[in-house]
Order: sequence, then structure tokens, then C-alpha cells
Amino acid sequence: MYLKKIDGPRAITLSDGTSMTRADLPDPNTRRWVASRKAAVVRAVNHGLISAGEARETYQLSEEELDAWHAAVAEHGETALKATTVQRYRQP
Repeated sequence: MYLKKIDGPRAITLSDGTSMTRADLPDPNTRRWVASRKAAVVRAVNHGLISAGEARETYQLSEEELDAWHAAVAEHGETALKATTVQRYRQP
């Protein structure tokens, strides 16, 4: 089995005891961002699996978009990433 050389860790342990690997991240060609995919990217960046710059480059995200995801999760939890509830968590 061949493992591609990468910078950074291959797997991390999350605060709930589960592990997350790069294989758990969304496909780099993702165009439809559901809450679970957004949450996976935010978790990976927060726990050091990938850097914020690598996430922006891999998924073609703007800095503002990724920052908004981080802020939503930090303030309201992963439920704030759902498109149907985004109005509830927006600031007036």
C-alpha cells in the first residue's frame, strides 16, 4: 500500500474521542455544500488536520466564507450551518 507524502497529520482525534482522517473530508470537487460537509471542513481546520489556507485552496472557498462557517459553529454549534436555519442565527 502506497501512502502519499503530505504535510501535517494523517489523522486526528476529536474532542469526543472519535478519529478523523483526510478520507473523511469532502471531495475537492464539491459544489453543493450541505451542513455536514461544512462541519467536516470546520472540524478539520479547528483540530489541525488541514490548515485554513489549504481548505480555501482545496475547496475554492473565500476567506469570508470559511470565516463565516467558523463563526457560526463557534457561536451556535454545527446546526447553524444548515441553510434552513441560517436566518435564525444571523445578526440583525
